[in-house]
Order: sequence, then C-alpha cells, then structure tokens
Amino acid sequence: MAFQMTLGGHVHHFADLKTLMACASPFRSGDALAGLAATSHEERMAAQMLLAEVPLRRFLDEALIPYESDEVTRLILDRHDALAFAPISHLTVGDFRNWLLLGSTDSDMLAAVVASITPEMAAAVSKLMRNQDLILVARKCRVVTQFRNTIGLPGHLSVRLQPNHPTDDLRGVAASMVDGLLYGSGDAVIGINPASDALSTLTQLWRMLDEVREKFAIPTQSCVLTHVTNQIQAIEQGAPIDLVFQSIAGTEQANAGFGINLGILREAHEAALSLKRGTLGDNVMYFETGQGSALSANAHHGVDQQTCEARAYAVAREFRPLLVNTVVGFIGPEYLYDGKQITRAGLEDHFCGKLLGLPMGCDICYTNHAEVDQNDMDDLMTLLGVAGVTFIMGIPGADDIMLNYQSTSFHDALYLRQVLGLKRAPEFDAWLLKMGIADESGVINPVGVGHALLSQLPHLPQSL
Repeated sequence: MAFQMTLGGHVHHFADLKTLMACASPFRSGDALAGLAATSHEERMAAQMLLAEVPLRRFLDEALIPYESDEVTRLILDRHDALAFAPISHLTVGDFRNWLLLGSTDSDMLAAVVASITPEMAAAVSKLMRNQDLILVARKCRVVTQFRNTIGLPGHLSVRLQPNHPTDDLRGVAASMVDGLLYGSGDAVIGINPASDALSTLTQLWRMLDEVREKFAIPTQSCVLTHVTNQIQAIEQGAPIDLVFQSIAGTEQANAGFGINLGILREAHEAALSLKRGTLGDNVMYFETGQGSALSANAHHGVDQQTCEARAYAVAREFRPLLVNTVVGFIGPEYLYDGKQITRAGLEDHFCGKLLGLPMGCDICYTNHAEVDQNDMDDLMTLLGVAGVTFIMGIPGADDIMLNYQSTSFHDALYLRQVLGLKRAPEFDAWLLKMGIADESGVINPVGVGHALLSQLPHLPQSL
C-alpha cells in the first residue's frame, strides 16, 4: 500500500513501506549512493510524518524483504513473541517513540517487550528521534552478559583490547597487549584481527593469548577474529578458543557474501559451547556489524542501510552473544561521509541494538579519506558513554597499524571512565587491584619495568 502526503503545496508519494522507511532516514551518503535517500528536507519530513502514523503491527504483515527468499526475514518473524508484544501492539511508530521516552517506562518494562520488537520497528522509531532521544532510551536498556567476567552492568564500561600486528608477530602482539592491560583495558575481550588466515598462525595466536591469561589469572576472554569456519576447524583440532567471532549483516544475500548462513553460525555456537571454557556464563559469541555492508555487497534489496544494519541484530540476538560491535565508520565515506553522519549512525546502532536486547559496543572509528577527525570521535565516544555503551575499542595510539584506520586508544577509555565515573567489569577491577595496576578507587598506578607483566612474560621483546 502506497503512502501520500501534501506538504508545502507539494504531493509526496511513497510507493511502499520500504520506500517510506528509506526516505524518513536522516541523510547519509550510502542511501544517496543507492538512490534511496529523500530528495529534499521537505520530502524527508513528509516521510517521517507518515511513518509516525504507521501501526507497529504493519511490520509483522509487510516484510521489507520477502519471507520466502530471505532467511533473516524468516528468523525475525518466526521468533517474534506475540505475548510480549501485547502491551505495545496497539501503538503506532510515533506512539512507540513517546512510550519509550516516558519517564515511567523503565528498564524492566523495556526488557519485558524486547522479544517482541523487530529490527524494522526499532529502525523505524529511531528515524523519528533526535540524538538525545536515542541516548535517553538506550541508557535505560540493561543488557548483562558473562563469560569469565560480567559485562554491561549499569555504571560500567568495558574495553576490547585490540593488539593487532601487520605480520602477526607474537612479540609485537604481546607488547601491545601488555600496554593495554597496564592501562586497565581488556575486560571486554582481548581480540586480535589477524593478518593471516593460516590455521597454524592463528593457533599460535590463540595459544599465546591463553598462556598469558592463565599465567596471570586474568579474568577476561580472548578472540582471534578470523572467519567462523576457521574457528570451527580450530576447535576440532583442540585450539583454546574462548569467543567465536563473525562479521554479520542483515540479509541472507549479504551474509552469503561473508561466506556464512544461520546454519554455519549455529554450528559454531554449538562448538564453542561444547568447550565449556566460561567460568561465569556461556555467552560465547562475538559479532561485528556496520552500516553499509549490505549495500557494498549489492545485497540490500532496496532497503536503507540503517534498517539493514538493525536486521543484522536479529541474527546476533539468535545466538546470545557476549559482545556485539558496530564498527561504525570503518567502511568509508561512501556510506557515512563525515563526522556528523558517523555520529548519528553510531547513536542509531547503539540504540537499536540495546532496544533489541544486545550487549552493544562501538568501534568509534573512521578511515583517513573521510571528512572526520579525532575530535569527532571524542564527541561520539562521550555521547555513547552517556548512552551507556557496553564497550569501546582500546588500540595503541588509536591508530591500528594492521587495518590502517583510526579508532580509540587506551587513554580515551581512561578519559571516558574518569569523566563519567564508569567502572570496569568487577572481576577485572579486582584483578587490577591485586596486580597493583590500579588502586582501590580504580585509578591506574604508574608501573615500573619490574612489574610482573613486563618481567615474567617471555613473549615480550627483551628491550622492554
């Protein structure tokens, strides 16, 4: 069914719900590249006004990507909880926004309806929200996960320690890892993006990470971010794998471009669970996403990039992950052109993920050919901290020497924790205190060359 509105003396016509959603989106370069963006501010406002009147029930009756041809659509609709939907089933998208923003709508109420909210509903309501609305609602969402520590508690911020190296040199990786640990980073995960796909190299990385963790009894988890099929094979060969990683997208076709489907992810999830390596919980998956991935694979089916991104969260939600990370500015300015677009996308992704019950983190990042600088990243990092982001990245100097992009540093995490009074995962904080890295208030201590992490780790360069 088409939508139509007269605004400013001009008749605005939208062929279907998919078109209306795209035109209601705040402007971004990816939607313009795909020919989906509103052609004027007036058209965008007309689309938002019409979208506000759409009943939430319509998203259950009108799939943006057909049920018959897309397994992500089937997952979304088959998993919908009709009983949990009852309290909000009478609402329009605009009413839903108002309900989310009510002071009386608290964390428990949001948790009660989370299984009934589809990605399309979350994406739709986000298009009607200002940045402060996205922050306010996301902050009310509580998502706590566990493996060897507890992530996502209110008033806490975790950090993924990312010790990448362009040649996967074990000593280089270890040096960056220890650097991060001595700044109090690493409670989310110590996660390496490897340069190689060779299973022998990957296994060396897994074993080194596990040796360090065991030697110093670090209450955290490790991950090597290779393709999920490599991880399944490595598990079969006895590699010490904590979290299983995979990049995911919001359509079956885009996921096929990543070489995955839901069946492969289920196999990986079962394999990781079979290891029983978690001491506190069994959240064993780590997913990464990013606006523009479906479009870049020409697998978006005419759906705007932010809605495609939200659909990826349905895939993540199926596997109860420990962590989900939107790598917000990584693909480039073709999809998110400048700091303003990256900021908006980061807040949207965090909001939609949290609303759908996910432990959302954000790689607050950009490529060097985008119209962005580190001040933009400071702004987004601070906004996400206020919004209750689960975790951010910790990279030496905020400059990834393997992936060649700009992100956030160990020092950035110290800033965010200090200015907002945020704590680390409690088990990790206790370890930092025991090791003399932090004091009882969580402040990082100066550490000399004689510290155990420096003097007892054979993987480190002797020059340290």
